[in-house]
Amino acid sequence: MDAHRFTGRDGVELVYREAGAGRTLVMLPGFAGGGERMFEYGQTGSFAERGHRVVVPDFRGHGDSARPHDSAAYPPDVLADDLLALVEHLGLGDEGYDLGGYSLGGRIVVRALARGARPRRAIVAGQGLAKVSGPQGGGMNRRALSAMVEGAELAPDSPESRMAYWIGKLGADPQALLNVLDSLVPTSEEELRRITVPTLVVIGDQDERSDADELAALLGDARFVRVPGDHGSALAAPELAAAMAEFLAEA
Repeated sequence: MDAHRFTGRDGVELVYREAGAGRTLVMLPGFAGGGERMFEYGQTGSFAERGHRVVVPDFRGHGDSARPHDSAAYPPDVLADDLLALVEHLGLGDEGYDLGGYSLGGRIVVRALARGARPRRAIVAGQGLAKVSGPQGGGMNRRALSAMVEGAELAPDSPESRMAYWIGKLGADPQALLNVLDSLVPTSEEELRRITVPTLVVIGDQDERSDADELAALLGDARFVRVPGDHGSALAAPELAAAMAEFLAEA
């Protein structure tokens, strides 16, 4: 697994990792995670053994990519901007690659498709309609991060305290992640209907994002699959990798 650097459209230095050879599969990680974790946990690395060149970026504010604290470095939709810059950096033309993402990564896949990205096939995993088209950047993640930045106490064993523990364990930057949340923008149902790239929408059968099937129904050419697991464990489910591999193998 080799790490490489490229620059976003605004000159911010970003990192991606790649492994394997063959058709390029760009996979986007979830919130607070990074490319290295995507290779170490779950099934992403297995696609390098299945004949793919697997490319996984660290989002801005994540991993080994720049983590500026200046909110001006996180304009609206900047993660989609960075993805499009990576596609350009890699020299990937229309239908010259496949694109997938899990959780936040799935949301950014949708944003890229809405903005004109044209992979051959797309995968939106661990994501549902409300998270994609509804209000962005709030909820438990924001409460946990705000408490970490402000040094406030969180209720023991609350979802927020568990999230704060996880962020700390990952070595993530709470202020940078708050800025990332502020950059997220919704994708309207009208925009979703205009997406015609063949897309697999896949979700864990115990994931709280139970409206993933509604997301699939709005897309112009989508298939919906459930796999075992909740939002955390489905990423590592062999059934997820199998569904993705079957989808990507189709002509």
